[in-house]
Amino acid sequence: MSFKKKIFIVSSILAVYAVYRFIYFSLKPPSRYYCPVTIPGGRPLVLDDPSYKNHRFKTINDVSCLNETRVYDIIGITTPDDIRRALSLAQEKKIPISIAGARHSMGGQAFFTDSLVLDMTSYNRIVEINEKGKTITVESGATWHDIQLSLHSKGLAVKAMQSTDIFTVGGSLSVNAHGMDHSVGSMASTVISFTLMLADGTIRKVSSSDSELFNAAIGGYGLFGVILEVELEVTDNVMYRRDTFSVRTSEFPQLFKKIKDSHTYELFYAHLSTSPLSFFKTMIVYGYRRVEYSGSFPPLGRVSLINFRRYLINLSKSRYYGQIFKWVAEKYIDPFLEKRSIGLLSRNSVMHDSVEYLENILVNETDILQEYFIPRDQFIPFIEHVKVILQKSSLPVLNASIRVVNRESNLLTYAPQDMFALVLYLNQRATPGALKAMEKVTGQLIDITTKFGGTFFLPYQLHYTKAQLLAAYPSIDTFFALKRKYDPHLLFMNTFYAKYALGK
Repeated sequence: MSFKKKIFIVSSILAVYAVYRFIYFSLKPPSRYYCPVTIPGGRPLVLDDPSYKNHRFKTINDVSCLNETRVYDIIGITTPDDIRRALSLAQEKKIPISIAGARHSMGGQAFFTDSLVLDMTSYNRIVEINEKGKTITVESGATWHDIQLSLHSKGLAVKAMQSTDIFTVGGSLSVNAHGMDHSVGSMASTVISFTLMLADGTIRKVSSSDSELFNAAIGGYGLFGVILEVELEVTDNVMYRRDTFSVRTSEFPQLFKKIKDSHTYELFYAHLSTSPLSFFKTMIVYGYRRVEYSGSFPPLGRVSLINFRRYLINLSKSRYYGQIFKWVAEKYIDPFLEKRSIGLLSRNSVMHDSVEYLENILVNETDILQEYFIPRDQFIPFIEHVKVILQKSSLPVLNASIRVVNRESNLLTYAPQDMFALVLYLNQRATPGALKAMEKVTGQLIDITTKFGGTFFLPYQLHYTKAQLLAAYPSIDTFFALKRKYDPHLLFMNTFYAKYALGK
C-alpha cells in the first residue's frame, strides 16, 4: 500500500470519527429530565413495599440525575383544592409533603424519601398584569419563560430573575434567586406579596409588613408552606446594545466600581476564562447599555446555534483543546455573530434563554452548579485560591461567571453585605470515586469562601457539614426553629432540612 493511500485511509477514519463526535456531542436528549446515569454499586429502589399494601411507590430525581429518590406519589397541582386534598392524604398516611417545580436544585431540596410530592408546574396561570401599576400576579408554577411572553406584548419586562427562563416563580422565590440587573438585587426586592398555604390548610397573604414569615419563606426552600400566587413588580421593556470586552481578572473590582458609579450598564455580568492557557487570569465582561428606541419590540425567540453550543460544551468536558476552543469561540466568534445577526436586544430577550444547549445524551456523567458569594473587597485573593483548588482537582470547569449581588435581609441571606457571586458549572463522572472527589472539592471551596467572609448558595449538592453551614449562615438554627413554629408537625419536608435540622 502506498504512503499516500495510507494517509488517505487514516485521514478518512479521523474525519468519520470527528463527524461522529460532533453528532454525538450535539444531539438533544428525548426529554429535559433524561437521566442516562447509573452509579456503580448503587442499590435499586424498592417500589413495592410490603408495609404499604396495594401501593406502588414512584421515583423522582433532579436535574443532576444523582439524587433518585423513592416517593409515595407525585401529584400534579392545578388548584388550591388539589393541595388541600394532598395535605389530608399526607396526614392520613402519616407521610410528609415536598414541593417541586422545575427541580433544578441538586440536593433533594424539592423532595424527600417516601414523601408526597406536589408537582406545581401545572399551577401556572398568569392571573393579572397591571400595566399602569407595573405589576404581575402569577401562580407559583408559572415559568419565567411564560411570564416574559405575557409581559413582552405589553411593553413590560421582568425586574429580577435568573439569567435563564426555565425556573418556576415559586422555586425562584424559595431560593431568593438573583440575576443580571445589579441595581435591582434579588427577586425578594421585587416581591409585593404572595399567598401561602400553611400546614393546616389555611391561606395567608404575606407581604413585607409581615416581616417574620416574609423573610423566612423567601429563601425558605418550601419548608413553611405552599406558595400559591405571587405579586411582583415589573418594569418597562427597553432596548439594549451589548458591549463585550476582555479584562484581566485583577482589574475587575475597579472596573465594576467605575461602571456602577457611571450607571453605564443596566445589565452586567462576566465570564472567567476556563481555557487552560489563561485559566481565571482573564475574563469577558458583558454590559448592556440602554439605547433610544421607538419601534416595536422584536418577538422573543430561541437562542441561536443551539447544537453548536451544545457541541462546544460537551467537547470541553474531556478535551484540553476543547476547553481552549470553547473559550476562543466565546471570546471572538460569539460576539461577532451576535453583532451581525441581532445588534440590539430587548430586556426580555437577554434573559429569554431556555439553555437547551446544556441538555445532552452523554452517559454516566453530569453537570453540577455551585455558587459562592464573596465580599467585594476580598474578590481577588478569593479568586486566586479558588483557581488553585480547581486546577488541582482536574474537574472540567465548563463555565465560571461573576454576578453582582446586593445586601439582602431575608433570614437565610446569602448576602449579608454587597458581594460578588462566583457561579461554577462543573462536570463530573457518575462514579463513587468522582462523587467523593466532588464532595472534597466542594468542602475546600466552602472553607476558603467562609475564610474570606463569604457564603455559599444552598440549592445545590449537600456536600457540606453542619459546622460549615453554621459558619456561612449563623441564623440557620433560628431558621429551623421558626420552621417548627409554623409547621410544628413537620408536614413540609425535604432532604436539606432532614439532614441539617434532624440529622437524618
